[in-house]
Amino acid sequence: MSKRSGYHTVTPYLVCQDASGAIAWYARHLGAQELYRLEMPDHSIAHAEFQIGDSRFMISDEIVTMGILSPRSLGGSPVSLNLYVSDCDAAFEAMTKDGAEPLFEVKDQFHGDRSGKLRDPFGHIWHISTNREPCDDAEIVKRFNAMVSGG
Repeated sequence: MSKRSGYHTVTPYLVCQDASGAIAWYARHLGAQELYRLEMPDHSIAHAEFQIGDSRFMISDEIVTMGILSPRSLGGSPVSLNLYVSDCDAAFEAMTKDGAEPLFEVKDQFHGDRSGKLRDPFGHIWHISTNREPCDDAEIVKRFNAMVSGG
């Protein structure tokens, strides 16, 4: 397999009704750093890339005529992204004060993370997480089984 330098094997590609606004919001709340953008003559974004931590993202405005649609046009998204931050409570609160819709409030999870789930103003779903207790895979499975069996 061959991939470009600076990329992971899988790179999320987000589609938004306002990609420029999304990049600015992600910079404010997720620490995104824009790498470059390709603008159409009407100033819509044909393609842009940004980085959050060690993860690279691609993004564009929706192009309805080509079937490139945002979660807002589709009525939602079945995909969610998990973002690790140093303080998920503070990050979650700041994002919800700036237009994100809380879906699940922040709480301690069985797998060792503290996290909450929200929908950003552009329709994308994020789990905002802070790892509080490192757990290996076997421990996560054990805790899950205990949780669902009532134990």
